[in-house]
Amino acid sequence: MKNYTITVNGNVYDVTVEEGTAGAAASAPKAAPKAAPKAAPKAAAPAGAAGAVKVNAPMPGKIISVKASAGQAVKKGDVILILEAMKMENEIVAPQDGTIAGINVAAGDSVEAGAVLASLN
Repeated sequence: MKNYTITVNGNVYDVTVEEGTAGAAASAPKAAPKAAPKAAPKAAAPAGAAGAVKVNAPMPGKIISVKASAGQAVKKGDVILILEAMKMENEIVAPQDGTIAGINVAAGDSVEAGAVLASLN
């Protein structure tokens, strides 16, 4: 048997492989201690746009339209903006009741997954 340490997409696995038996399956990989994820570069938010609750992009895409504006009161589930990804329009909604502290994107902007789109107070 041989032991290997393999890294796949930043995840580290310890794998044991059995030798000499045709058709034998390798043992299940055990998760090794994970390497620290690389910090994503932070985009500069417009002044006054910092709120307590961040609304992040669930996937990369393009902002089609912004439905809310700073200072507007929203309820949980209200549509804040529309994100197009993979030819589908996805409604990005308020995660809780509050007031829009700032919108960090505009229609036509391309965003990455996890980017802060808006913030609420």
